[in-house]
Amino acid sequence: MNTPLVTVICLCYNHEKFVEEAIRSVQNQDYPNIEIIIVDDHSTDHSKQIIEKSISGVKKIEFISLAENVGNCKAFNMGLAKANGDFIIDFSTDDILMSNRIERGISAFNSVDNKVGVNFTDAELIDEDGIGLGYHSDRFPHDSIPQGNIYFHLLSRYFICGPTMMIRREVVDALGGYDESLAYEDFDFWVRSSRYFNYCYTREALVKRRVVPFSMGNQQYKRGSLQLRSTLKVCEKALLLNEALEENTALKKRIYYELRQALRLGEFVLAKDYWNLLRKLK
Repeated sequence: MNTPLVTVICLCYNHEKFVEEAIRSVQNQDYPNIEIIIVDDHSTDHSKQIIEKSISGVKKIEFISLAENVGNCKAFNMGLAKANGDFIIDFSTDDILMSNRIERGISAFNSVDNKVGVNFTDAELIDEDGIGLGYHSDRFPHDSIPQGNIYFHLLSRYFICGPTMMIRREVVDALGGYDESLAYEDFDFWVRSSRYFNYCYTREALVKRRVVPFSMGNQQYKRGSLQLRSTLKVCEKALLLNEALEENTALKKRIYYELRQALRLGEFVLAKDYWNLLRKLK
């Protein structure tokens, strides 16, 4: 079996309740060739101490403890700078990897050509106590998930569970890592990477995604959220990347949605900026 090195970049910020289980799920992978890099983004709880205790005496795990909070995108890039793997997993330490996640990912990549840069999968959703809440595919059925060149689809709608991604190293290198000016990474990464690389989907739930009230995802559509402005920036990037009329139509659908959200939240300056972006599309 072909066993290229896979680097798992474990990002922690105030995950004291979950981080030990998360790290253990990476260590317990069936796949034999794994590099583990843990980045603690200056947690204010006991995460750092728990990490240090969890990896004490364990070789081949690099731990980066940051002296200040730099945000998810920059923290990931700092881990990426240390990574040697041919494939990368961006892993939040409130989630859990199934023991066969990496092995299934390598199998998926081996079954497609090198144009495919990202493998993503179904996920089991769990609460703070690890109790199952259902599956990502309950809302986004397998047969509705596009594969291959998915750029057009990504512009208009959500369907990827971000924590499930496994990425060819050449993809993140081509993009220069995550955009550190943004408050979150998913949408920007999807748009920029899918313009140049294809995606493949695995129907099996290979990650347990933790759904907690104050997670980054749950804060996206809150008044004053930095993620709102970041989404506008990604839409502006997409306009420059678009090559076809149907892509502009898809982006227009996305912008109308974000414009409505901005108005609902009373973010009127942001809404005006979305309106001006729509005028450029027209």
